[in-house]
Amino acid sequence: MSGSLVTGATGFIGSHLLRRLGAAGEAHGVSRSPRPEAPGVVWHQVDLRDARAVEELFAAVRPEVVHHLAGEVDGAREMGVVLPTLTGNLTSTVNVLAAAARSGSRVVLAGSSEEPRPGNGHAAPPSPYAMAKAAASGYADLFHRLWGVPCTIVRPTMVYGPGQRDEAKLVPYVTLSLLRGEEPRLTSGAKVADWVYVDDVVEAFAAAGAGGRAVGHAVDVGTGVRASVREVVELLYRIVGAGGGPRFGAVADRPLDVPQSAETGPARELLGWEARVGLEEGLRRTVAWYAARQGVIL
Repeated sequence: MSGSLVTGATGFIGSHLLRRLGAAGEAHGVSRSPRPEAPGVVWHQVDLRDARAVEELFAAVRPEVVHHLAGEVDGAREMGVVLPTLTGNLTSTVNVLAAAARSGSRVVLAGSSEEPRPGNGHAAPPSPYAMAKAAASGYADLFHRLWGVPCTIVRPTMVYGPGQRDEAKLVPYVTLSLLRGEEPRLTSGAKVADWVYVDDVVEAFAAAGAGGRAVGHAVDVGTGVRASVREVVELLYRIVGAGGGPRFGAVADRPLDVPQSAETGPARELLGWEARVGLEEGLRRTVAWYAARQGVIL
């Protein structure tokens, strides 16, 4: 069997992980659109919602470890996202698990911090996306118990850092607004989350793929420290050196948001992993990355 296969390899976490794995040896990346070859990386154009295409992919690559990060990422509370998140997150995961069962591959599945778990008081999924992710984790557990698929679920909390393609997310949105001299439109800032730097998250996925101690387990990946949106925005204002201060309340808060934090013990025990980059340091690195690309000297 060959090395690692990363689905969602053009996404935020997936692209960082693929570079990390490709630097250590040959890695395979999966995307729905064609991608150029890169050192240490072999690209495959596959729609994971297509069960036959997934079977053909696994037959061609025969991966030892599959990092399944592909999915439809949309936290909106709208009925219009139910079907895309269902097929993009649940159907694709079941197809990957079924192919892994036949190929003997280990699976590292990207879960969601919004699944019911101790770190959020076992709160019910607040969005169609979170519901689909919770169902996907349930199927992963079923495939492990019933058909012996070696599967580990890695549940990152609020991931941020350089290269986040969705510039509507809080950190890139506020950072780019300030670098452009614009005032960001903000919610009340009351939402509380556990913010974790993308490089730390990548190391957690790599650790889960490198060993088998976490097989059959779901582990949170975060710092264990909560910070509100208000605190994060105020830090970004200070790092950028923006004049004045943030004005909160221009945008309505999202319904059903639940405070999130990681239970850090299982990742430490099973993966030998813990977050190394604190929030202020991670935001400074992120701002510096965006500033360099905007040609802004801070």
